[in-house]
Amino acid sequence: MGKIMAVCLSEKKGTQKKNVHEAVVREDWGIEGDAHAGKWHRQVSLLSYEKIEAFKAKGAPVQEGAFGENLIVSGFDFKNLPVGTRFRCGEVVLELTQIGKECHSGCEIYKIMGECIMPREGVFTRVLHGGVIREGDEMEIVEEGR
Repeated sequence: MGKIMAVCLSEKKGTQKKNVHEAVVREDWGIEGDAHAGKWHRQVSLLSYEKIEAFKAKGAPVQEGAFGENLIVSGFDFKNLPVGTRFRCGEVVLELTQIGKECHSGCEIYKIMGECIMPREGVFTRVLHGGVIREGDEMEIVEEGR
């Protein structure tokens, strides 16, 4: 079982996201108002709260949404879950579609720290069923991918 620690979005691509504490998630689209929403396989991004805290412990000056993540979730090591894993958070159902991503060059975090965790720790999902996600909500795995 996991817990939503932050719900973040940005209106423009290439900018850090901000914690809005709750958001409407639309089926086969993503988070309403987020620049990365759309009809593709990376509708909602997730990052482990524990991985962010470990990175902060190295001296990284990061806030919620700094890595471009939509949902910060405590209790899961996302990169070790297989593609196809499904998560439920209230009415919302997300399916893991991609683990990690290529980091765009020149990211602010990389410039400061010499590394960024999103390329190896972040995961992407598509929305199978929409609803509202709020900070503090529980998230569970309902089906593990293969």
